[in-house]
Amino acid sequence: MAQGPMPDASRTPAHETIANREPASGRPLRPVAVATPEDVRRAVERARRAQAQWARLSWGERKARLLAFRDRLLDRAEDVIETVSRETGKPRFEARVHEVIPIADLAHYFATRAERFLRDRPVHHHLFWPYKRGYVRYEPRGVVGIVSPWNFPFTLPMGDVIMALAARNAVVVKPSEWTPHSMLIARDLLAEARIDPDLVGVVCGAGPTGAALVDEVDMVVFTGSVSTGRKIAARCGERLIPSIMELGGKDAAIVLPDADIEHAARKVVTGAFANSGQICASIERCLVHEALYERFCDAVVRITAALRQGDPSESDEIDVGAMVTPHQVEIVRRHIDDAVVKGARILTGGKVHTERGRFVEPTVLVDVTDDMLCWSEETFGPLLPIRPYGDVDEAVRMANDTIYGLNAYVFGGSVSKAEDVANRLEAGAVLVNDVLYNHGAPEAPWGGWKASGVGRVHNGKDGLRDLCEMRYVGLPRGRLEVPTTFPYTRRKEAFFERIAGLLRSPFSRFL
Repeated sequence: MAQGPMPDASRTPAHETIANREPASGRPLRPVAVATPEDVRRAVERARRAQAQWARLSWGERKARLLAFRDRLLDRAEDVIETVSRETGKPRFEARVHEVIPIADLAHYFATRAERFLRDRPVHHHLFWPYKRGYVRYEPRGVVGIVSPWNFPFTLPMGDVIMALAARNAVVVKPSEWTPHSMLIARDLLAEARIDPDLVGVVCGAGPTGAALVDEVDMVVFTGSVSTGRKIAARCGERLIPSIMELGGKDAAIVLPDADIEHAARKVVTGAFANSGQICASIERCLVHEALYERFCDAVVRITAALRQGDPSESDEIDVGAMVTPHQVEIVRRHIDDAVVKGARILTGGKVHTERGRFVEPTVLVDVTDDMLCWSEETFGPLLPIRPYGDVDEAVRMANDTIYGLNAYVFGGSVSKAEDVANRLEAGAVLVNDVLYNHGAPEAPWGGWKASGVGRVHNGKDGLRDLCEMRYVGLPRGRLEVPTTFPYTRRKEAFFERIAGLLRSPFSRFL
């Protein structure tokens, strides 16, 4: 994402195009036009008009169209897989399992539950129940702007799109300039499902396009770097519009002394190297009890060395694909070089290949120390540093010693003991004896503590309600009134004194 000051939207040249190459092969991808600030403004205007029509549809009509999108996605899954794999370099397996299937499931989940999740919620007044009743009604916010990254160019924006539509909003998406085609095919699928093309706008471009979008919409959902998230959140604050920020991570895995070594090693390798490590919830720090350390490292090296890396267009039998951007390759290279200079050892991997595409070998480091970049900064690539620890308190302290708090992982033979450790970790989600699956569960809240973000996406009905405005409607229960109106009298004051007395009386347990 963009670095430095928030880009000036007015400086976007007209008729500029994005011309990328496939990360795995270097073959050119079809150019895409860059949206100017005026294009963004018009897209938001069209979305605002379409939203009014969408909100007037019945729940059944909206459900039918979201389910039609689900069906079109499953019918055209191979097209989406091909598009995602080509512009990210990820294996087809990951394009299917991480991108297509979760969105088909999420569309089904919210299409079939949105009406129930957003129905009026009764408010039961505990103190003034003889006098008042009320309810909360959830209304759409209007146009939600989604600024999405390049690592999951289909599932990340489309998860937010589906939820926003289920909450009766319109959406305008600014996909990453590195991966615009995945969102463009998603737009086609929505249109094939009889969802108004104006309801889901797509504006392609880099930082200035995103800045223009933030200035026009009613709410922003951003996924990306901490630095860009801070700028977008600041602009949202200036405009007094809500925002959800899903930012970086430096996620730790703790392997307890009673863990199954083979199981934990296989899961940690997957958590570190899936999507070439380009996941904000990747395992970027691994803490292993000293009694298991050598055997665990041996197992990790054996499993890692057997991973098959290459161009997914040449074979379906690929485990680890390419790196999406040249900048990210350089970050990983810098972290490896810094660690080696400071005394770390590479047990496997460590090489960067850019002859045709962009590949970094899955790399395992040991003899890692706190001052190494690979331990303190987000790597976002296929690099796994492993360190031993002596007792659980030390492991928890080391795991929590970071500005981030997105995911964390605990492996142990005793689930109850692992759960105890999980609840000591400063993270938005902690998984026991597994990795990464929670983003694919629409019921589970996704978001971080500390610098990993503000707010949550997914999260079942609470996540859907976050995409809505709330209105409380208070009604009289009968003719009785609470005596709060002018003129104030001693008799009215005595009424409230009696109410206050109830709070400390034996009857307070019924309030």
